[in-house]
Amino acid sequence: MLSQEFSQEESANLIRELISFFTYIPKLEISLNLDKRISESELLKIHFGVKDLIKHRPLQYILGKASFDNLELDVNENVLIPRPETEELVNLIIRNNKTTDLNILDIGTGSGAIAIALKSHLKSNIFAVDISEYALKLAQQNADKAKVKINFVQCNILNKVHWKRIPNNLNIIVSNPPYVRNSERKYMQKNVLNYEPEIALFVDDNNPLVFYKAIAELSVQKLKNNGELWFEINEHLANELVILMQSYFKNIEIIKDFRGKNRFCKLKDISNT
Repeated sequence: MLSQEFSQEESANLIRELISFFTYIPKLEISLNLDKRISESELLKIHFGVKDLIKHRPLQYILGKASFDNLELDVNENVLIPRPETEELVNLIIRNNKTTDLNILDIGTGSGAIAIALKSHLKSNIFAVDISEYALKLAQQNADKAKVKINFVQCNILNKVHWKRIPNNLNIIVSNPPYVRNSERKYMQKNVLNYEPEIALFVDDNNPLVFYKAIAELSVQKLKNNGELWFEINEHLANELVILMQSYFKNIEIIKDFRGKNRFCKLKDISNT
């Protein structure tokens, strides 16, 4: 039973989401359509959806859809489900960049959420990379659905040989890289641990900033002099990140998210030392 895994209110909302999605009845109109006959096929889909929810499979994977910045993105277990914090990061970049003809790179694009949202708001050339060919295929599908042009490239950012696939003279580099330490797994929910891709989430406790260091080194090569690097970060590693980034940038700013947690880092002014 859902009520054993979720609160009464959450269970009711999840059921409404399933009914609305599989019967095409808007959520707000479900109570007005209580006498509508549901087909056996629709009933089965709702039934299996409930069984998946009991197993803690995320609703977004059950529906194959996730909302992000007024976009409806296709998602599956090959990509992370876009978070509100990441949407906040996109909004910060948009507010800070009103100029046109920007060259932007999104590293670890996953579903393409960041890249597609930025392209939808900014007059820009967007490049997006990911190590996973399955993620890139889905990201391209989402870009096509949103009718935006993104340059997707398969790239392992930890392999410097792959950096030649990335253009120079970038105005903005943005990344939400893996930043959850393996030791933090015990604090995470089953729906994340059991279903979302580990490669996009976790890093070794002995080197938790490995992606940030690599991306900073790449940025020194690829950013224009007045370019910006934006990160989503682990709230517990903000101080360590600032110390690391001092080797690469003069201007380092930690920004709190809507929950008051250290969640973003904005970097400017490449250091010549």
